[in-house]
Amino acid sequence: MPTISSSPRGAGLSVGIVAELKELIYTGECKPGERLNEASLALRMGTSRGPIREAIKVLAGLGLVTAVPNRGVFVRQLSLREMLEIYDLRALVFGFAADRACEHLTEERRKQMQALLEGMDAACEEENGTLYYELNLRFHALILELSNNQRAHQAYDDYVKELHLVRRKYFNVPGNMRRSNLEHRAIFDAIVAGSRARARTAAERHVHAGRVRLLANFDPSSSIEGT
Repeated sequence: MPTISSSPRGAGLSVGIVAELKELIYTGECKPGERLNEASLALRMGTSRGPIREAIKVLAGLGLVTAVPNRGVFVRQLSLREMLEIYDLRALVFGFAADRACEHLTEERRKQMQALLEGMDAACEEENGTLYYELNLRFHALILELSNNQRAHQAYDDYVKELHLVRRKYFNVPGNMRRSNLEHRAIFDAIVAGSRARARTAAERHVHAGRVRLLANFDPSSSIEGT
């Protein structure tokens, strides 16, 4: 549960409000399908409704909430079928990116990847799922940058945004985090070695393994088939 500040924040968009709203959704306090009440959120966070409204726009851009005409804004829901289809596409694009990353790896990028791996190891030791998740996103994003393909990067970002709701909470399980980072290291080792086929395979396996971990903990009540 995040710490909510009661101090006024002004009329502008606050990064802090966006972070707090994200945490309410990620932790399940704001559940899939639940309507977001601007007035209640503004009162809780000690601000006016304007910054809340702007923050909700950011969340919509991240795929975390959906606006329904004449009804309001709701926490996004994904069906099981949608999730499985997105994972299949993520695996293909991430495999492609890891393959191409072998061609564009620099010493600076190698050091950045190594630092992210070490940071995720530390997050595992601390059992800090929030930190691990953020570093995990940066590791994947770096590989997409190294693919040197903007279309692939944009497509992958779109898939990731849709899956934030269902993926985030499973990074609170220490065993899941450790297995995930072992898979990251396999991808890293293959890219550093310049082994394109091995990098592609390791990246695809990583995404598919993530799907298996998600399904092992999947709560059918958190999604509505066909939505």
